[in-house]
Amino acid sequence: MTTPTAVHPAPARIHHASPGRRFSFVRRAVLMIGPVLVCLGLGLSYLGAFHNPQPNDMKVAVVGSSPKTKVLAQTIKDKAGNGLDVITVPTRQQAREHLLDRDLVGAFVPTPKHPELLVARAGSNSTANAAQTIFRMVTDKQGVPLKVTDVTSLAAQDPNGSSLFFMLITLSVASYCCVLVLAPVADVLSMRARVAMGMGACLAISGAGILLAGPVFDVVDHSRAAVWAMSLLYCAGVFAVGLGLQTFLKQLTPLVLMGLFVMLNLTSAGGLMGPEMQNNFFGALHAFWNGAGFVEGARSILYFDHHGLGSHLLSLWLWLGAGIALTLLAARTERRRKIVSRPEPEAVEPDAVLPVTHPEAEIFEASVAGELAVTGREDR
Repeated sequence: MTTPTAVHPAPARIHHASPGRRFSFVRRAVLMIGPVLVCLGLGLSYLGAFHNPQPNDMKVAVVGSSPKTKVLAQTIKDKAGNGLDVITVPTRQQAREHLLDRDLVGAFVPTPKHPELLVARAGSNSTANAAQTIFRMVTDKQGVPLKVTDVTSLAAQDPNGSSLFFMLITLSVASYCCVLVLAPVADVLSMRARVAMGMGACLAISGAGILLAGPVFDVVDHSRAAVWAMSLLYCAGVFAVGLGLQTFLKQLTPLVLMGLFVMLNLTSAGGLMGPEMQNNFFGALHAFWNGAGFVEGARSILYFDHHGLGSHLLSLWLWLGAGIALTLLAARTERRRKIVSRPEPEAVEPDAVLPVTHPEAEIFEASVAGELAVTGREDR
């Protein structure tokens, strides 16, 4: 009688994730931090720029040269603190010229029965409204109505003067999307080919932008060629900066471009709110960021007789110059990477003798071997 043999179950196989798979999971988890950073960046930039707007060194004037006028100007200054920079201007005409030169955002003409406030809404509608609120409090205490006069003439289809800002948004997003579209083919196309394709796209984007702003919606009702040229200069600068950064930043490029041309650019452009109503950080960005250069430059062309246009063009050219420098550096870096990654030929020792084979030699060896085999059988 045989004893039954116990059958032990086979041990379960434990599957361990390969190091490559674990690395891929960690990499994807790290990449998912990107949307959280976008949320934080957009929240900090937009809320930081536009929440609770208050005058910040906003330049206004009281028209007149009498002692009473100077006392009124000083009283307003004392109550406003650092929010207002109040001066006196002798005549209404001089005040108007200061507004058109963009040295002032408002000029108050005090009269006993018909006080007047001069503003330039084309420069910033929100800033003009702030000046109107401040001086209306003055006239309310006097018990007289305030007359508000706009010294600029906005386009009939753009009564708030904000359409240039929305045009900036379309140009910005479309321009840096060109960089993202070309990123997957960076290893296939040369830098020269990508630059050519991107510049062609910028030409088309700027053309589409002025087509919409001009004939379609008529928010740019004159000087369309000049505004289109500024659009092209702006688009080229955004694309060149993005293309140069893409070589070094790789997958971080979209996040960085959004920070440069959405979070910091649109909030400091002065399109919805002038720098006089923002904190010092965004007010400082307004002085040299390319979005502000486009918006203020277009305003200068359309509404302020080209006053201050040179400084705005300079900022756009400087951004384009920085983009060209980055692109040249990126092209040089890509050439070096290709040289380093190119496989080196195998080294051959000088003393090594390589066998030389020849078809006739092989046939001769085979025939000799055959004869030797036949001779050996005959001997046996």
